Amino acid sequence: MPSTPHLPPLRDVIARHGLRAAKALGQNFLLDEQLLARIAAIPGDLSGARVFEVGPGPGGLTRAALRAGAQVTAVEMDRRCIPALMELGAAFPGRLTVIEGDAMKQDARALVGDGAHIIANLPYNVGTHLLVGWLSAPWRPWWASLTLMFQQEVAERIVAQPGSDAYGRLAVLAQWRSEARIAMRVHRSAFTPPPKVMSAVVHITPADAPEGVTFPVLERITAAAFGQRRKMLRQSLKAIPGALD
Repeated sequence: MPSTPHLPPLRDVIARHGLRAAKALGQNFLLDEQLLARIAAIPGDLSGARVFEVGPGPGGLTRAALRAGAQVTAVEMDRRCIPALMELGAAFPGRLTVIEGDAMKQDARALVGDGAHIIANLPYNVGTHLLVGWLSAPWRPWWASLTLMFQQEVAERIVAQPGSDAYGRLAVLAQWRSEARIAMRVHRSAFTPPPKVMSAVVHITPADAPEGVTFPVLERITAAAFGQRRKMLRQSLKAIPGALD
């Protein structure tokens, strides 16, 4: 692994660039570098691996992935953060690509190629939308793993088991052809500013897809089954041809 350059504390980076987490963008910055290193280690050895990151902000998780030896492509829509990220790129020559834009509008596969890991402290306002998009990829997917920070309530819905109160659409979509687990819980006090809720990191790896089921059909069934929880399941599924056969 290349030698790691000395970097200033993240608090100093934030102060120097006048960065303040924007509520409208769902931002909450993680500054504990030991915690960030633990998150970057969840996918396994990143030496020489390609990483796609969404919403790097001042670059805390980005620098952890770079220190672990990864080649990182980061998409950030907050232009205030771009200078700090460019400084980080200069410290790791040729290993960080920063794209200013909306991650919802990016073709991640085209940017990083097959076999990349997706690692992100996801903005709360777009996290589940991005997750469903990645889970809907043709199987096996182009990504090697997903290591994603969510609100703890959302994380528990992703890994919920049948019969539990949290079991629903996200659990079905995440688990029918992949393995999902909560790799780490993160206290609200670890963030700047502290959010009102606890967070958790979910790790998802692809598995073999069951035969005879397609994603569009599964998505329609889960939307019907869990869209109106007070409604009888048989009534909800009547609108889907063949669902009750």
